[in-house]
Amino acid sequence: MWDWNGTLLNDSWMAVMVMNETLVKRHMPTIDLDQYQRQFGFPVIDYYRRLGFDFVEESFEVVGTEFIVGYEAHKYEVTLHDDVKDVLSVLSQKGVSHSILSAYKQNTLDELVEYFGLTNQFIKIVGLNNHYAHSKVENGIQWMAELGLKPSEVLFVGDTEHDFEVAEAIGVDCVLIPSGHQTRETIARTGAKILGSINEIVTL
Repeated sequence: MWDWNGTLLNDSWMAVMVMNETLVKRHMPTIDLDQYQRQFGFPVIDYYRRLGFDFVEESFEVVGTEFIVGYEAHKYEVTLHDDVKDVLSVLSQKGVSHSILSAYKQNTLDELVEYFGLTNQFIKIVGLNNHYAHSKVENGIQWMAELGLKPSEVLFVGDTEHDFEVAEAIGVDCVLIPSGHQTRETIARTGAKILGSINEIVTL
């Protein structure tokens, strides 16, 4: 069971670029990738607050929508992380099935997975029905019920503390890769196994 943004999709740099466009419009300090990875987290509204938004003058929905519109404008500029396709193929050959559990909006998630030619690799692609990136725990619990596997047969792969929280909530093991939206230091606080790269999942 894979997270999408930051885990399979190399899009953290774009999250920084689009957020900086949002910040510049409001004459707020911009951020770099390191600052982003240290500040980002779920719920996303708290991340916005850490950047200085107070949501008194304008709502989170307005700012969040502005970010999504900016992200959508550049979404085809992102790439997959190195070796994603190879790892999915090798694991499939070993009899491992794949699914995606993401906080990304469902229709956009479907579009991007299709764009990278990966749709057939996944038995299900689970996103959210809005673009505000709230928790994906509820969807994870529902998907586990549908999946019909024992929790011990499922591994969740992500790049954030929230991915670990999701794995805990649905009762499955979790590994995290520090190549996405949070620093190694941040995700290490979860106590989850940290991989150096996606390739290590094959030997794991």
